[in-house]
Amino acid sequence: MKVNSEGVSSSRVYLPAGRSHTNLLEFFIANFPHIEANEWQARFTEGLVMTSDGEVVAANDPYQANIHLLYFRRLNREPEIPFEETILFQDQHILVADKPHFLPVTPSGLYLHQTLLNRLKKKTGIQTLSPIHRIDRDTAGLVVFSVNPKERAQYQNLFRDRVVKKIYEAIAPYSETLQKNLPMTYRSRLEESEHFLQMQEVNGEPNTDTYIELIEQINSWARYRLSPKSGKKHQLRCHLNALNIPIKNDQIYPVLTPYQEYDLDLSKPLQLLAKEIHFDDPITKEPRAFISQMKIA
Repeated sequence: MKVNSEGVSSSRVYLPAGRSHTNLLEFFIANFPHIEANEWQARFTEGLVMTSDGEVVAANDPYQANIHLLYFRRLNREPEIPFEETILFQDQHILVADKPHFLPVTPSGLYLHQTLLNRLKKKTGIQTLSPIHRIDRDTAGLVVFSVNPKERAQYQNLFRDRVVKKIYEAIAPYSETLQKNLPMTYRSRLEESEHFLQMQEVNGEPNTDTYIELIEQINSWARYRLSPKSGKKHQLRCHLNALNIPIKNDQIYPVLTPYQEYDLDLSKPLQLLAKEIHFDDPITKEPRAFISQMKIA
């Protein structure tokens, strides 16, 4: 996992077979003798050890071989995100939340408690919550969570098989030239760049496509509806930037601006919103349709 210059990231440890530890605390103490036992106890107490899906585990949970766990060192100061998430829907199978800008979906880097997943676990008391897809920390809008771990794979398969319809809205510059070609489907090949935060367009067979529509012109800006059929990292941001209409307040495209983690400019959120999501529920067989209540301007 990547580590930024200002914070920390989770570490990953494999629990091998053939060990006789009675619980997880005993394993971590034995596996990391350079870290004091009371430090591991504190990390478990503060929810800093979890499964690869983000489910917090306890110190006295039994040792289970052939799995991976994530663990964090304790943070002296975690940035506070002063915006509230909203639960739009909840039943015994899924939970759908509206995520505010700046809030990560899952723990990473400097963020542990200030994440959508851990906020929702605390709010609902459902420790088995697990996101079945992701949106960027900078993006606001809909995120769907699985409630029952045994059902999670069936929901994830919907995204894998690209049978989920996702619609975004973005505020970006109005282009008279581009407007003549809208609506349009933009295709390109995206790959990782030298800097892990940025993606780049390269030659080759397209692996991304986005259907772009103009909703309205707002003086020199415009509201666009974006319907991606693929789900590459930063796809929408890259595509609008390639069309010379980078999304308003984008700190990564076209120019990468280093984050000031402890001094975020909360007045300039990325104007990108995960607005709608549609799919047929694999468990209930019902059509599901959710619309974000958040706004961008």
